Amino acid sequence: MDPSHPVSPDPTYWVAPRHLAGDDGVLAERIGDTLTDLSWRMWPTSRSSLLYVSPDGLRGAEWILASYPFELGGLPVAWQMSARPHPESALTEWNAYFTAGVPHEALTDFLIALDASDTPDAGLENAEAVLTALTARGWLRDVDRPRTTATDPGFSTNVSLEILPPLIHDADPRDDLLGWQAWAEPVLGAPYLWCASFSASAPHELVSAFASSLAAPGPVLRRTLPQGAEDRLTVVRRG
Repeated sequence: MDPSHPVSPDPTYWVAPRHLAGDDGVLAERIGDTLTDLSWRMWPTSRSSLLYVSPDGLRGAEWILASYPFELGGLPVAWQMSARPHPESALTEWNAYFTAGVPHEALTDFLIALDASDTPDAGLENAEAVLTALTARGWLRDVDRPRTTATDPGFSTNVSLEILPPLIHDADPRDDLLGWQAWAEPVLGAPYLWCASFSASAPHELVSAFASSLAAPGPVLRRTLPQGAEDRLTVVRRG
């Protein structure tokens, strides 16, 4: 290597909108750092996953990408978040699932809200709070389903109250329950960039934290740009 021609560091970019910025390939590391900062304990499991548990034992987060349990929208689930009514309870009250590609900023804000929640096992009746959080950020309610669905102004990302897909676990066993679903489809008909699913009992206030962060207008820093979304991004090279 010629010391007179040092190798330039990897370029970095300011990217917007956040909901199409991807996870920069560091979703495990960023969320792991967040959980460590929140003093959650971690240990590896026999399923080749990493399990984090909050200090009070009521909240859990597991990096399950290596075990490849199931898919959402054709993408493998990477993180599973959960809450239980008592630390010794074997069953969770609700679960939330996120594939790789989800912006780590939105998942971080969801976890901070989960960690701060006094009653993480109790859902709220006010589903409207999720849509209010999105419309406050300039997202649009669906014309046909204004009480359950909102989309970004570019019509590439949706958050909607839907019938739950298979394998989404909840304390309520009924099979006709609605839960919040979110997904990014930068090009209509092309593969999804990421997907997220919240079981029926997930507190709307926590889904609102995720949705509000997802729709935040400011750019985010990235080293890599997600494939398939490049034409939908505003990119400023930093270095």
